Amino acid sequence: MAGTGKSTISRTIARELAEKKRLAASFFFTRGKKDISHSRKFFTTIAAQLAISLPVLRVSISDAIDNNADIFKQGLREQWSQLILNPLKNAPTQSIQLIVVIDALDECDSMQDIQLILLLLAEAKDLATVRIKIFLTSRPEIPIFDGFRQLSGEAYQDFILHNIPLDTVNADISTFFQRKLSPLKAKYRLGTPWPDEQIIEQLVERAAGLFIYAATTLRFIQDGIDGPEEPLSLVLSATKSSLSATEHLDGIYATLLQHSVLGKRSYQECVGRFRQVVGSIVVMFNTMPARNLAQLLQIPFKMVSSTLDSLRSVLNVPEDESQPVRLFHLSFRDFLQDSQRCSDPRFQVDEKERHASLFRKCMEHISQLQENICNLWGPGVLITEIPDDTIQQSIPPHVQYACRYWLDHWRLGDLLALGGDLAGDLGTIRQFLEQDFLHWLEGLSLIGEVSNGAQMIIALEEILSVSCNAHYLI
Repeated sequence: MAGTGKSTISRTIARELAEKKRLAASFFFTRGKKDISHSRKFFTTIAAQLAISLPVLRVSISDAIDNNADIFKQGLREQWSQLILNPLKNAPTQSIQLIVVIDALDECDSMQDIQLILLLLAEAKDLATVRIKIFLTSRPEIPIFDGFRQLSGEAYQDFILHNIPLDTVNADISTFFQRKLSPLKAKYRLGTPWPDEQIIEQLVERAAGLFIYAATTLRFIQDGIDGPEEPLSLVLSATKSSLSATEHLDGIYATLLQHSVLGKRSYQECVGRFRQVVGSIVVMFNTMPARNLAQLLQIPFKMVSSTLDSLRSVLNVPEDESQPVRLFHLSFRDFLQDSQRCSDPRFQVDEKERHASLFRKCMEHISQLQENICNLWGPGVLITEIPDDTIQQSIPPHVQYACRYWLDHWRLGDLLALGGDLAGDLGTIRQFLEQDFLHWLEGLSLIGEVSNGAQMIIALEEILSVSCNAHYLI
């Protein structure tokens, strides 16, 4: 399945299957969100859920782990075979058909892993004892198409959302606008009819079959300070009806940015805040609450809060400040990172520049770590004996993020290739290795990320080994 709205559909299906006790397992990939942005815990998560939904598999899965203690570190093929396929083959015959729901496979960060996952999942069609079907959603990207081309036609059926007749989609979008805009008429005592049929038709025409356009437009109209009429007028005058669906979406993004951001701040203030705050959210590997984001970026919370408040049409900013801020839709990130789509340079996000900046912020936070940061009472204390509140207070979320992702930001900032303050950055890493390394390892162990730390050091050594500047650190 491909197309806009796939995540909403898959979550609805998963919920309904769970209510009917037919959901075997589910996994929702989300780019930039820690363990669900890659495949390393994909099959282990599916296996754990299968052991719950199919109790007859528990012994087989447990035996597979006992016989191969490092299975969690092995490749996808070994995990699939030992934890899932073999237990399913050896299970007693089941009469009920169960469903595995996998959402947004295209958001897995490895193209090779995507294609391998598709090949491995296709082996489930040959199971004789347990009837398993897999419901998978994805955007129609080349690695996905290539992966399916390697499968036999009988292994899968595809359903492409954008192949639904446009009249059907437009009818749904029309109903959406009518129902969501009608309450504004009473709230602001607007004339009748409002919105009239002509307005609804123009909005539907501009949506061009994209529900994300409809949802973003609605939020923009609802967020009008003096009522919905001005933002509605801006929407209708912003783009021509003859544009493509993507051009209409880009148009609404450009309109709301110019109205919500430029309309309230000076040029320099706008550019600085937007790129620093929103640009960071766009490239970060995990979401976090606004207050923690301010701490990570080392800027006043009020600056972050005011920037986010003006962009609630495209950013999910929870009223509960303990909840993370996130993008409503990845198309906004794609828009900001594409200079062809985002023609206003004031809003373009330079991905490499943002990663480089975040790397430096991360290293500053890591340099503040200290020995025995949780003030433990002895060297033999188990992690399970340390209250979670103690860890969170000693190593707050923004510092945890810095410990976990500093190398990823440095790598994607491409500093070795681009230059810039290369000597300074290499000096920062050298200082980290000489002064902060043990404190960093202690921090990782306290937050349960020490295995990732080992992988990061291996990756750092590989990065530096191919650089002519590697001798600077040795």
